[in-house]
Amino acid sequence: MFARAASFLLILLAWAGLAQAQTFPALSGRVVDAANIIPPDREAELARKLASFEAETGRQMVVATVPDLQGYPIEDFGYRLGRHWALGSKDKNDGALLLVAPDDRKVRIEVGYGLEPWLTDALSSVIINGEIVPRFKAGDFPGGIAAGADAMMAQLKLTPEAERPLPRPTPPPPTEMAAQARANVVVPEARRPIPNRAAGER
Repeated sequence: MFARAASFLLILLAWAGLAQAQTFPALSGRVVDAANIIPPDREAELARKLASFEAETGRQMVVATVPDLQGYPIEDFGYRLGRHWALGSKDKNDGALLLVAPDDRKVRIEVGYGLEPWLTDALSSVIINGEIVPRFKAGDFPGGIAAGADAMMAQLKLTPEAERPLPRPTPPPPTEMAAQARANVVVPEARRPIPNRAAGER
């Protein structure tokens, strides 16, 4: 019993030490390239796009690269980094983060709760696997990051899925309506499936 308690205490101490050792880069701009994988001209171009996006929508989006995740899952690292930087407005929780860790071969899109209707987990997975990962596999890190950021900004400018009205079904011809009434058949409206959370990686 004492041995198990001691082992549990050692695990807690090790976890506490790991948490204290975690460090984040400073929020030096809209593009934080701590992994040094974006050339200066491409970084400046991306920063201009992000500034224009923020001026147009009022939403804050940051692109960040880190060499590695310091032993953390990218989901945890991205969440902690977003909170550490306090992205977005406090009342709307509308910050967005594109995180790339090249040494760990991981990519993550993190958004505040206020942006989840716009950028769902399913759409984030589509952007990562369709726009970012193929370019990364070809060795084009700057191109993959730029394509992913462009896709995120385009999506965040659209009407959120949660506010899009569901299409009304076409009413059947009068003869079919009468048949349905006689048979007492109720035809339900189609509903969109709710996507599950998905994290992307390459």
